[in-house]
Amino acid sequence: MKIGVTELIVILLIVIVIFGPTQIPKLTKMLGSSIKNLRDGLNSAGEEEKKAEESNSTDEQA
Repeated sequence: MKIGVTELIVILLIVIVIFGPTQIPKLTKMLGSSIKNLRDGLNSAGEEEKKAEESNSTDEQA
């Protein structure tokens, strides 16, 4: 299912009507910071898991 240009325009107009043009920059800023926090959390969890695997493999070799 693809979303075309017309559907995107309709969605944008609905968002503008619901939130108003003054709230949209705040919403996009909050969305961007949420995505950044999510990525940072996923990266840190991956790094911790990698360190744990490395320490386990080092312990097994000794």
